[in-house]
Amino acid sequence: MLGRTTRLSDELTERLSPARIEAAELQNALLDQETGVRGFLLTGDREFLRPYSEGLAAERRSTGGLKGLVGDRPALLKELNAVGAAAAAWRTSYAEPAIVAKQADDDVQDASAGKQSFDQVRTLLGRLTEQLGESRAQVQAELRQVQGIRDWAFVAMLVLFLLAGIAMTVLVRRAVGRPLDGLRVASRRIATGDFDHPIPEHGPADLREVFKDVDLMRTKMVQALSESREQQSLLREQAMELRRSNGELEQFAYVASHDLQEPLRKIATFCQLLEKRYGHVLDDRGAQYIHFAVDGATRMQVLINDLLSFSRVGRLYDDHKPVELDEALDKALDDLSAAIEESGAEIERPERLPGVVGDPTMLSLLWQNLVGNAIKFRNPERSPRIKIAYEPADEQGWQFSVTDNGIGVEAEFAEKIFVIFQRLHNREAYSGTGIGLAMCRKIVENHGGRIWLDTDHTTGARLCFTLPGPTQHQIEGNNS
Repeated sequence: MLGRTTRLSDELTERLSPARIEAAELQNALLDQETGVRGFLLTGDREFLRPYSEGLAAERRSTGGLKGLVGDRPALLKELNAVGAAAAAWRTSYAEPAIVAKQADDDVQDASAGKQSFDQVRTLLGRLTEQLGESRAQVQAELRQVQGIRDWAFVAMLVLFLLAGIAMTVLVRRAVGRPLDGLRVASRRIATGDFDHPIPEHGPADLREVFKDVDLMRTKMVQALSESREQQSLLREQAMELRRSNGELEQFAYVASHDLQEPLRKIATFCQLLEKRYGHVLDDRGAQYIHFAVDGATRMQVLINDLLSFSRVGRLYDDHKPVELDEALDKALDDLSAAIEESGAEIERPERLPGVVGDPTMLSLLWQNLVGNAIKFRNPERSPRIKIAYEPADEQGWQFSVTDNGIGVEAEFAEKIFVIFQRLHNREAYSGTGIGLAMCRKIVENHGGRIWLDTDHTTGARLCFTLPGPTQHQIEGNNS
């Protein structure tokens, strides 16, 4: 039993948990490659090839590490090999030919093919991560079951020992009364948690042997409990390390995005100065190149600002207090007033929205993104009509919905629309960075709710989300 517990603990702490970390490193390596290729193709700057090369090396390291950790699990190994094959196919069919073509100033093939190929890599990575999580959960469940059986076995052994001691006292009380009294006292101390208290060895030889065996059993129990506590402590440390790592990743995203602002601002400024001062000597192609550079820098600044806002959710804005959602919605509609007037949008809202507990700035941003999306993705043949509604949800919370008559979202993209940087339409058709709904999900989840696309609604789009009411939120805060 102890051996099985140790084996499961080792499997969890030395293989599956490190494998999940390696999988995250592999994902980062592949994203670095894709970002580097995309940046090089957009700018022609060879500096963007550095993250591509570094990501390629990191991919090899992470793949090798993962194979060593999951080599005894064929299903995981198969998924890992599938990720490697898909990544290699993306490089062979798109990335490397595109880099060569860009370096030779030839036409680069349509980026949609590369995006489709890399989306397959993302899908397989998600599947690998999901299977790693399922394997880890399975081992954790088995470990808890084995630990429960072991603990009950220890309790049963202790109970049997006490019963044997009582029976022996009744049978030979006169001959071995005192030794058994001592044994009884020691047993009670052990039963109350004093496992370090030794069993006294005195009385007849047979009893001394029994006492010696009992003390050995106590020693093994102490050892087993010590090992169990060490494993629990290790799991807590790993959980803390994971939280710390996630915090560092968020901080890195914030700092990196912030440091990119100034160079991009300089690029746009100097390109505009170049056009202003030397525009009369440039041909149409040169002016077009300058326009491309300024437009690219401007779009990158918008993307960085959105990324900064995304990284701040739950980090800088976490002032949860009673909030009137009507006030948050009013502020959002005021910020969208120009877009509402330009599109001729009609917005239907309840006479009064319920109050919740949360961050007023973030809740206003939530409304702004949801209503703004409904206006942006409108049907060009009719003015947008947007309906805001709510109803009671379980556990003293509220369920809200934002319904529009726009172009709608296919059910197959119900999850993809909430993933950061994921776009369903090209930039020429609809502007944006693909962060809005990802930010909405982060805001809602930071408030203890959830957000989803209502796939049953087909005439336009309907986004639903839940928020806890004040009573529930305050109870949870007191319990924590």
